[in-house]
Amino acid sequence: MRRLMVLDGEGRLTTENVLLAAEVLAVSQRTVWRWIERARSSDDLNQATRDHFMVTDLLRERLAFWRGNICAVHRELVEVATSAGTVAVSRQTLQRAVERDILRGDRAGLRHGERARRAHDVFLQRPRMHRNETWESDHVEAPVEVDVEGRLVKPWVTWFVDVGTNAVCGTAITPGAPSRESILAALRAAITLEVPYGPPGGLPERVRVDRGKDFLSDTVRSVLAGFAVRVVPLPAYTPHLKGTVETVNGASVQMFFAGLPRYTGAQKLANGRSIDPDAPALTFEAFVAELLGWVRWWNTEHQMPVLEGMTPLQAWLDDPTPLNTVPAGDLRLLTLEDDGRTRKITTKGVSWRARQYVAAWMTGQVSRQVRLRHMPHHEHEVEVFDASTGEHLGAATLADMASSEQIGELRRSREARRRQLQADLRAAEKARRIRYAAATTAAPPQPISAVTVAQATAELSDADDQQLQAAARPLLVPLRPPAPGWVLPRSPREKTTRALGEDIGGGQGR
Repeated sequence: MRRLMVLDGEGRLTTENVLLAAEVLAVSQRTVWRWIERARSSDDLNQATRDHFMVTDLLRERLAFWRGNICAVHRELVEVATSAGTVAVSRQTLQRAVERDILRGDRAGLRHGERARRAHDVFLQRPRMHRNETWESDHVEAPVEVDVEGRLVKPWVTWFVDVGTNAVCGTAITPGAPSRESILAALRAAITLEVPYGPPGGLPERVRVDRGKDFLSDTVRSVLAGFAVRVVPLPAYTPHLKGTVETVNGASVQMFFAGLPRYTGAQKLANGRSIDPDAPALTFEAFVAELLGWVRWWNTEHQMPVLEGMTPLQAWLDDPTPLNTVPAGDLRLLTLEDDGRTRKITTKGVSWRARQYVAAWMTGQVSRQVRLRHMPHHEHEVEVFDASTGEHLGAATLADMASSEQIGELRRSREARRRQLQADLRAAEKARRIRYAAATTAAPPQPISAVTVAQATAELSDADDQQLQAAARPLLVPLRPPAPGWVLPRSPREKTTRALGEDIGGGQGR
């Protein structure tokens, strides 16, 4: 239009120019002439806009209230317009306005929340890094039920992934919830270069983690600080900032966990139940072997387009960046939690957490000042170091450790008590539950029950007895006098007087 108006000002505008512009803009020749006439009168070269219905902040709020349901919002607009004696916009007009004025991601967020909105965002990709420049670590719960000593549990996996090559450097599997011990075990496996852990391996320059309390614990920070590795905590709920380890998390579900028995994400029947609820579960040992085998396949055989068709291990080996390593003998000692206190060797050994730890090398070391390091939750053994020089003196084990049979019996006893408490709580909740009749009109809820008068009286009497027993104060009620003929015990004073009398009488007789 600007070029057409220049030609019009010079008197050189022709019908052929208007026809070419109409073909380029995919409009009619008449429309272009109308634009020219409007520009001649007002010098406005912008396209004329029509007045249309627009989404206001109030409408966005009502959309959020109705979880993104446009029909529900339109019914409210019709009710307001009817009460005001006006005409509401049509549902199609409201639909077009919502699609035009609210972004697709915002509409998803109004319907499902922040995570749904983020699915429509665009994220930048970090440039390629050299090996061991940055690692990412995370916990992921395996969606598979595994047999652990007769119980079905879902294990947790902790791994460290190299960002530059997508190689899984270290993996640790825990039958229960992960902890600092899981992180230290995976870190030890990640740093080690020897078989069966490496390569890949070595020391990274930094590690990106989320804000889990285990990753931000003083133990993990101190261990990594001892290796001069910087910990980079990411903002909360930003998985896209550690996309490499999140990619491994998603790939493990689709490429490995989905093919295992008792996969929790498997297809369901119409009633929501599993197709084969009695399928045998893998033992924990078999699950660990399968997972470590998949990690080896990921590193050594999985060719990735992002690595130009190479496997993660090939990309790691082809990288000429020098490696920083830790001697194998020192790695285990350095990846332990420091007790933080100075202790003394006594004739009973070293005391820690009200327990005694002894070792053969302690002979002749009584009164020596030492410090302890240990793997979190591994209380059967500690490592002892000299308090002044830091020299490693040796390991010490728990002095009075129970046998495996005793530990098994203790676990069975705890399990029996747990089941009994669970049964009691379920019975109590069932007795407390109140069921109500279904309502077809607006009316107060009507409880329904089937309890006889005798049952209610017996239960109330038991409750009254328990309340009286709890409130009873035996010392406040005086005791009744003894019945006639009872032999009463003598008081201590009477016993002493009688004994003295007997002694005096015996002396006079002699």
